[in-house]
Amino acid sequence: MDLPVNTFKRAIYEGRQQIGLWCSVPSNFTAEIVAGSGFHWLLLDTEHAPNELPIVYSQLQACMECPQTHPIVRIPWNDPVTIKRYLDAGVQTFLIPMVQNADEARAAVEATRYPPKGIRGFASASRASRFGRIKDYYDRAEEEICVLVQVETQEALDNIEAISAVEGVDGVFIGPGDLSSSIGYLGRQGEPEVVSLIEASIRRIVAAGNRAGILTPDEALAKRYMAAGTVFTAVGSDTGILARGSEALFRRFV
Repeated sequence: MDLPVNTFKRAIYEGRQQIGLWCSVPSNFTAEIVAGSGFHWLLLDTEHAPNELPIVYSQLQACMECPQTHPIVRIPWNDPVTIKRYLDAGVQTFLIPMVQNADEARAAVEATRYPPKGIRGFASASRASRFGRIKDYYDRAEEEICVLVQVETQEALDNIEAISAVEGVDGVFIGPGDLSSSIGYLGRQGEPEVVSLIEASIRRIVAAGNRAGILTPDEALAKRYMAAGTVFTAVGSDTGILARGSEALFRRFV
């Protein structure tokens, strides 16, 4: 059995735009439905969603039905024990929240690497190695692991070049919600000052030689951020589709 190829990682390194959908519904059923919609990647959220490892495990299995769609997991915190457990479950791409500086980015990378490059613990027959069936897993795992770090505060923006330069950081994701809050625009991600700051930050990530990403359900903003340089762009969420779509349906009949 061969190690699954991380198509998302290869695509962003080649500069091919990857359009994603945020998944906050903790369900393998909904994950399977949206995985068949054509998105390049799905973000399975465990930070701001009531989602836990057993459910994510089943969501990863559901996504196998649609290999063109790559599952990414946002863990709740930059914690090596949590990262280890999701690695063993077969997660290849991580979004690590609230990374403030190069040291924290480096710690995230080290948590995904076996010694001597990191601190990942050894498991002999986890889902990651397809229960021991991928014979060269331990030699090749690093090739297919993708680490995305999330910058969400002014402090993180101040360190964005240093974060981008950390070896093993494959992408830098701007979290517009927490970022706008940290600079005094709570809940106002579309304010011109916030948008300009995000566009400038995207360009800084690209100029530093890394790959930028973001989430926004605003189509016009998504296109602006893509023009500024994002190569992995989430353009909506499962909860947003469900809430707004059901509201729109109801309004057509009242």
